Amino acid sequence: MHNLPPMDNYLHPQDTATSNKLLLLYLIPVFGFFPSLWTLYRRQGSREQLAVSRLSITLCFTWMLGYFLLSSGAASSDFLAIRLLILNSFFTSGYFLVSIWLIFRVIQGKSYRLPGLSSFAERILRKY
Repeated sequence: MHNLPPMDNYLHPQDTATSNKLLLLYLIPVFGFFPSLWTLYRRQGSREQLAVSRLSITLCFTWMLGYFLLSSGAASSDFLAIRLLILNSFFTSGYFLVSIWLIFRVIQGKSYRLPGLSSFAERILRKY
């Protein structure tokens, strides 16, 4: 017989395709937040799926916090209103562009990690 390692250690091609589809689902801006949250809530999935879920949730919460702070600042200020609304649109565009860029990186099989933010997400959401 051959001395091959057990097949349990390897993902089948269907499993990796399913895993990549889930990673893409998690990284969809705004909507990917909900399946990511569900994955972390159930604590099921591969290590990669959990890491992408944490990153997706961190990105979405960062965007929501910035969006609401900039919007409320624009609503309460007459002088800075237009500047804060423009900054808010740049912030929102940045969130969507980063999410789309990460989707393309997952499709290409490259790393989905973002310097600083991925480690922050792991540290904050590690217990989940």
